[in-house]
Amino acid sequence: MRLLLRFASFAALTAAVLTGTVDSIQSVAASEPVLTPLAEGIALLGSDALNWVQSLQRTDAGPAIWLTALHWVFMQPAFAVFLVIALLLWMAGYKKKPAAGRFAA
Repeated sequence: MRLLLRFASFAALTAAVLTGTVDSIQSVAASEPVLTPLAEGIALLGSDALNWVQSLQRTDAGPAIWLTALHWVFMQPAFAVFLVIALLLWMAGYKKKPAAGRFAA
């Protein structure tokens, strides 16, 4: 399970680096900061992904606090969201070293 979490963390980190690179290239081309929101990045993946995002944002999807939080996350820069996901997955898959050392009982 730990290996799966670390791999998912690596995949999220790779997505964060790629989206950050695209944003930086667009920022240099436009001579101003360009940050792609997560919802816009998902919409670029195709109509199925866009339908999935819109289905999560419907009013019957859950309580109002869930919808507010979901809307806030979708408006954040995509690279930042992927970085947070990568960090959380890495923390979940992290194995702590024993406090007493290698040869403790």
